[in-house]
Amino acid sequence: MSDRKKRRVVRGPRYIKSAYRERNIVLAITLLIMAIGIGFGVHTLVNANRAMNQAYQPAHVKKERNGSKLLKQRKPFSILLMGTDTGEFGRNYKGRTDSLMLAVVNPQKKTTTLVSLPRDSIVAPVGYESEFPAKLNSAYEYGSAKTSIQTVQQWLNVPIDYYAIVNMRGLEQVVNELGGIQVASPLTFEFNPETAHSDPGNLYKFTKGSTHFTHTGKDDVTHSYDRMDGKAALAFSRMRYQDPQGDYGRQARQRLVIQGISKKALSNPLRLADADFISAVSQSVKTDLSSHDIEQISGNYLLAGKTIKTGHLTGQTYDTKRGSSEFISSEVKQSVTNQLRKALDLKPAETGPLYGGEVSETDLAQSGLPTP
Repeated sequence: MSDRKKRRVVRGPRYIKSAYRERNIVLAITLLIMAIGIGFGVHTLVNANRAMNQAYQPAHVKKERNGSKLLKQRKPFSILLMGTDTGEFGRNYKGRTDSLMLAVVNPQKKTTTLVSLPRDSIVAPVGYESEFPAKLNSAYEYGSAKTSIQTVQQWLNVPIDYYAIVNMRGLEQVVNELGGIQVASPLTFEFNPETAHSDPGNLYKFTKGSTHFTHTGKDDVTHSYDRMDGKAALAFSRMRYQDPQGDYGRQARQRLVIQGISKKALSNPLRLADADFISAVSQSVKTDLSSHDIEQISGNYLLAGKTIKTGHLTGQTYDTKRGSSEFISSEVKQSVTNQLRKALDLKPAETGPLYGGEVSETDLAQSGLPTP
């Protein structure tokens, strides 16, 4: 194993350097989908259908299971949640998914399991194995939702029933529509979303153990708050450099925001029923959940949002031709595979191939990465 390739072994959360303009957003997609779904029960079916038709985009991949059948039978289902830093989607949008989570919604146990997938995980994207070693967040860039689904599904050996991708505009909208959320910060830090550091001009200050935070604008006037609006929630969930746990710490804060959204949404779901809001949110979401699927979820799965279980993958940092990347061992993958398959009420099974897609011995030798 090359010392040049391998920088350090990680046995838990750690700091990772990243490019200045990287954006990681909280994936409140489950709540966005439920928000649209609530429209079926409290607003006109026409408005809800119109919104979902706008958001619907098939993945063009053969699924291992029939998702609609699962929803009809009220069985657990999985959904790959992805986030981008774009403000709007175009029909032919291509880019990397800066945030990824795999969620399992179990209506019988009334639980939702969220597992963060490090975007820099080293994989061989299914159908694009020649790009090895690639990062997990590049799978969408290579082959859209289809490649992301196939790669994660094969990598973890967990069936993926649906996908959804959201942008920053969607998160801001849902938090603002809820009237803000309360989240206690796990650490004290300052963050300027315009520079990704603690520079003045648009500075947020969060305090460990408290829901209180301050914001100082370009006029150098400081205001105190106890409730996050959409912009504050984005700032809270994006900071990376000051967190001693690095990207893992950021993932944990993303999950805290999701929990805050879930708690607020379930306390007053009628707030999300406005037709204009449903329509606006649908413009920031792409998913292969049909309007009928959403209707099933809104009617039978909402209580699963009351208990959210979380998890994440940890690995080793390597320098590859793609830059700083994460090697996730089979042992770590197996523990997550076990967690997700149990949440899906599936039998235990061995985790997937080390890098997802097939990798030749020659490519492995040249990469300096661990072999299966």
